[in-house]
Amino acid sequence: QVQLVESGGGSVQAGGSLRLSCAASSSEYAFENYCRAWIRQAPEKEREVVAAIGSRSGSGTFTFYADSVKGRFTLSEDNSKNTVFLQMNSLTPEDTARYYCAAGAMWCDRNWAFSARYTYWGQGTQVTVSS
Repeated sequence: QVQLVESGGGSVQAGGSLRLSCAASSSEYAFENYCRAWIRQAPEKEREVVAAIGSRSGSGTFTFYADSVKGRFTLSEDNSKNTVFLQMNSLTPEDTARYYCAAGAMWCDRNWAFSARYTYWGQGTQVTVSS
């Protein structure tokens, strides 16, 4: 079991920045062994995995980004605190959504973009970007 708690959402003007945090508690495996992702859901839009971090078929740790956020969002981790972060810069109104932290026991490189494959989810935190 993995419990995930997000924080750091809020309202910001276009061009601004926010930093989301996801604190995890895991009773089975170390959190860093999971494929961990930030997934967003906007009204009337499909769920989108914006960034993920995890193993590439057992070899090293890599980060993955959706094209829509590449160059603007940065995912990082602090394994000593079982926490992952999402630094979001140059925000636009199109980034407005509820952002969820999620984790799955899987190879990240093969599965990161598929939101349905993540087993554990937090409650989400709202990000609102005004123009």
